[in-house]
Amino acid sequence: MANYLHPDFVEIVVVRHGETTWNSLKKCQGQLDIELNELGKQQAAEVAARLSKEPKISAVYSSDLKRALETAQTIASKCGGLEVVKDLDLRERHMGNLQGLVFSELEKTNPIGYNILITENQNQEIPGGGESLDQLFERCKSSLLRIGRKHKGQRVVVVSHGASIQVLYKWACPDSKFVKNIYNASVTIFHLYSDDKLTLKLRADISHLTQN
Repeated sequence: MANYLHPDFVEIVVVRHGETTWNSLKKCQGQLDIELNELGKQQAAEVAARLSKEPKISAVYSSDLKRALETAQTIASKCGGLEVVKDLDLRERHMGNLQGLVFSELEKTNPIGYNILITENQNQEIPGGGESLDQLFERCKSSLLRIGRKHKGQRVVVVSHGASIQVLYKWACPDSKFVKNIYNASVTIFHLYSDDKLTLKLRADISHLTQN
């Protein structure tokens, strides 16, 4: 057990998955199961190399979607051969009938879904089975709280997705503006305390990547 941390919090290293072809094409992936492309695999290897040189990782958790899971498995292998724990609550936001569409064309191709996507209303669901930001937040928060209860005083890795990480920022920094750029294979570090307080220690760092 890594006990260099204060026993009242867990350090959660949140990594966004590596790039996919749909990321490069600016398409809405949502919960569609798109694999890493070659750059994404390289990014996963680079973030894994970084984390292997940092303080000990006690566990690796991941969304079960392929792009996150492959990134997590690369990290886990490099950081002592850990087994990845899959958690469906770490999945990307379900984007309903926006999934598969190009972001830049949404205003024309699906104006109703587009307006919900850009609204500040947190409880509007995207048509076609999509989630509201409130729903996304509640499931991502529940995952982190489970991890926090299990790993106090430890350092763990969580591999997730852009929108999922954005709502965690809002938890940690509720008065801050919405964070738009959560780069592929970026590293964000939170501290989660016993009283469910989440604080931000490092934001979307990509200094380990050779191609940004």
